[in-house]
Amino acid sequence: MFPIVQVDSRRREALEPLGTKPKFWYRDPDGRQFLFKAEERGTGEDWAEKIACELCARLHLPHVHYEMAHDSHRDMPGVVCETCAPPPVMMALGNQLLQTLDPAYPQGGKYKVHGHTVEAVCSAVELLQLSPDQYCRNLPDGIDSALAVFTGYVMLDAWIANQDRHHENWAALLCDDVLRLAPTFDHGASLARNLSDGERRERLASRDRGRMVAAFARRAKSAFYADPSQTRPMSTMEAWQAFSRKTPEEGIIWMRRLEAVSQADVEAVLKEIAPQRMSHVAREFSLRLLMENRRRLLDGGE
Repeated sequence: MFPIVQVDSRRREALEPLGTKPKFWYRDPDGRQFLFKAEERGTGEDWAEKIACELCARLHLPHVHYEMAHDSHRDMPGVVCETCAPPPVMMALGNQLLQTLDPAYPQGGKYKVHGHTVEAVCSAVELLQLSPDQYCRNLPDGIDSALAVFTGYVMLDAWIANQDRHHENWAALLCDDVLRLAPTFDHGASLARNLSDGERRERLASRDRGRMVAAFARRAKSAFYADPSQTRPMSTMEAWQAFSRKTPEEGIIWMRRLEAVSQADVEAVLKEIAPQRMSHVAREFSLRLLMENRRRLLDGGE
């Protein structure tokens, strides 16, 4: 089983204002700064975050590393990660980068931001350098630009059904006066983690094509828009296709990385989540969803 890091919220240094979940920063005995994100709603954001982290590693995708955690003071489950922006490194969120390029870009809100288009994001990411070296040690051969890496992030979203890549869930790091793409982070809204086990069980057993996992997988929406005039965001698969058209050779490389991750690899990750944190039916549904999305990606989005 994945280890569970014990933390004590009485040792917190500061609350984290970004996002909707209770979070706080603390330091380990070596002085490193960590963020604890609580899972107080019981919707599975903790195991979704950890599974996404482990799948990132198997794709060789630059990512923030998460561990399962438990706040002993409040008896609260969650996850922890070390900061990817230790001083003097500074983080600039996606919306800040987009506002620099376009002063008319909306300043408020995270969702339904129609200016968060593929073109706008590509223009911002193309100005960045690769992520810091510690996150790029295992990059696949041929992935040598920030946009190529970001395309991998979007493929990950389509695979894990992450619907939360809004403009505060990607960023740049200012390191020695160089802006670098931040590793991918915050994947707790993936793997349909907010479904009830009852609905998971019903969809797994259903013979109604509209209720099966395959139909459910096609519903996943991204936070990207094809054009500011569009009223609905692109699906996660459409977003992947749009970004991969921007980097076609690198898109093929990411497809090969995904193809190299077998069902046995995915099962091995899921088995490492403690049963008291992830039910058997959630595990089975997540496996089915991941394998369906993997098939769709490798088949060209069908």
